[in-house]
Amino acid sequence: MYGETNWALRPGRAEDVEPIAELRAEVMREDLVRLGRYDEHRVRQRLRDGFSPEHTSVIEVDGALAGCVTVRPYEEGEGLWLEHFYLAPSTRGRGLGTAVLRGLLDRADAAGVPVRLVVLQGSAARRLYEREGFGLESEDPVDVLMVRTPRRPAAAR
Repeated sequence: MYGETNWALRPGRAEDVEPIAELRAEVMREDLVRLGRYDEHRVRQRLRDGFSPEHTSVIEVDGALAGCVTVRPYEEGEGLWLEHFYLAPSTRGRGLGTAVLRGLLDRADAAGVPVRLVVLQGSAARRLYEREGFGLESEDPVDVLMVRTPRRPAAAR
């Protein structure tokens, strides 16, 4: 289980862009193929075009790249935008995604701000987001926009 201490977040660096672009292509392939949207070049280029090392954290397990997540200020209002949350397939199903996401959500809750994200229609990741309190904001045939309002401690309500 990854609730333990063998994983860590480290700040993103410019040189992380290519390994993360490859991870994105691997992780998103199945969903994009299912949706008829997979393009070998575009799946990598979209990450390269929007890569922001200052907002990205690299997830390492035992010192090796295991994933990443980007959290930036939400451009259209208050809150945070969570994107590029990818985990290597070998790390899935053992609580790493939940542990990383809960840490990020704890910080958003402390700041009292909502978090938004987009997940592909039919993606298994949607279940994780729903378990952690995200709800539907809008959707189209490809994308599902989800939002989670901040949770406040009972004493602060």
